[in-house]
Amino acid sequence: MTTLTTYLDGSVDARVRHTGKHNRTVQGLVVHLIDAALITLSLVVAVAARGLLRIEATPADRAIQFGIPLIGAAWLTMLYLFGATNHRHLRAGATEYKRVLMASFSLAALVGVGAYLMQTEFPRSVFLLIFTGGTGILLIGRFVRRRVMVALHTRGVGVTPLLVAGNSGNVDAIAKVLRREAWLGYRVVGALTSDRQKTTPGGLPVLGRVDDTVNIVDDLGVHGVIFAEGSFPSPADFRRTAWQLEAKDIQMIVVPTLSEISAQRLEIRPVAGLPLLDVDRPQAIAAARWIKRGFDLVGSAILLILSAPVMALVALAIKLEDGGPVIFRQTRVGRKGQPFECLKFRSMVPDAEARLAALAAANEGAGPLFKMTKDPRITRVGRFIRRFSFDELPQFYNAFRGDMSLVGPRPALPSEVAQYDSDARRRLDVRPGLTGLWQVSGRSNLSWDDTVRLDLYYVDNWSLVQDLMILAKTARAVVGSSGAY
Repeated sequence: MTTLTTYLDGSVDARVRHTGKHNRTVQGLVVHLIDAALITLSLVVAVAARGLLRIEATPADRAIQFGIPLIGAAWLTMLYLFGATNHRHLRAGATEYKRVLMASFSLAALVGVGAYLMQTEFPRSVFLLIFTGGTGILLIGRFVRRRVMVALHTRGVGVTPLLVAGNSGNVDAIAKVLRREAWLGYRVVGALTSDRQKTTPGGLPVLGRVDDTVNIVDDLGVHGVIFAEGSFPSPADFRRTAWQLEAKDIQMIVVPTLSEISAQRLEIRPVAGLPLLDVDRPQAIAAARWIKRGFDLVGSAILLILSAPVMALVALAIKLEDGGPVIFRQTRVGRKGQPFECLKFRSMVPDAEARLAALAAANEGAGPLFKMTKDPRITRVGRFIRRFSFDELPQFYNAFRGDMSLVGPRPALPSEVAQYDSDARRRLDVRPGLTGLWQVSGRSNLSWDDTVRLDLYYVDNWSLVQDLMILAKTARAVVGSSGAY
């Protein structure tokens, strides 16, 4: 076979070989060491607390002396048995945290039952300190490890080389997502297609045909292969490829035609050997019901009270700067296309709308959005309050009144809605939000297509838990002020 010498962004060279296996080995070792260190810390703290606080100085000290090392070893074993150290769960999603909790609580139950059956006096105070504090420390450690890995992956450190197989269009779509979500730590080094061409339409080098998967994997030493739609003409072909890759420690990832669907809406139902994928209906109707409205009503009322001092200071600063109006009122399009008056602190000169036409040629936004990094219409106070999103605080009243929601799609102008295609109009099935996936995923740095994609994902996959997570992430995005101008 011809030597492969092309990367997605340059050249494939000898560094690709064994990179995936090396990264997995290092990451697995790091996870085990972190767990061992944190469990040891938890046990030492629990024993020290018993001594310092003089809690229950009983003959149970001997049970602690012999039991603590056993608990530490058993804890590490349970984490392994429950898959909390499995490489498949260490990149994204809540599975890693769930397995840590399951392993820890299961061990706590075993220790409790074991102590009871053996009639051993194990102090309740130490038991609670170990398994409540220890589990919390483990979860924090996993979270910190993820944040560090995200930072490293974003900088291209510790990434895993992958091949993507399938039709050219599907291959390009997957490669685009992995390039955009660089924090996942995957690098697509090439494509395997059935097309006789050197590159895909998106510029990804075609390294061979899908039939050559096993040989190409051997040549490159990649860690995994993503099989997109159109990879195999029949289930038998997929099965044979899986057999061939079985002994090579290669991760197989299958991407169905379905996209932008949350895991909560998917359920696999094996029927007569067929893995049927049951997809729950979209959640746009649920997102407009009383549960979300009640959450918005209570949340916006609390936020209005808490932000009142800040709003007073912002209003005073705006008035002192140029004497113009404090509040900027603009017509936006709400749920089901109903217009409403969106409130914001004025961050531009009073005649900003009149100057917009003259700046049309400098538009940096995509689609119907107007964005300009250094918009001359923004005042000095306006630039500051935009950076930290203080200009949007009056929208708490919009949410309280029911025009908006705390979380939802970006509120659009009537001129923008007039340019919507049928897909984009789906955003209007729910109330627009003060924040949303668009806010915590890049704000003004997002392209129009990405903004629509995130909004549609939110509409179709709404859940109250997701709303809470977005609100938690919004604070970090605002403080970091990334993409705000």
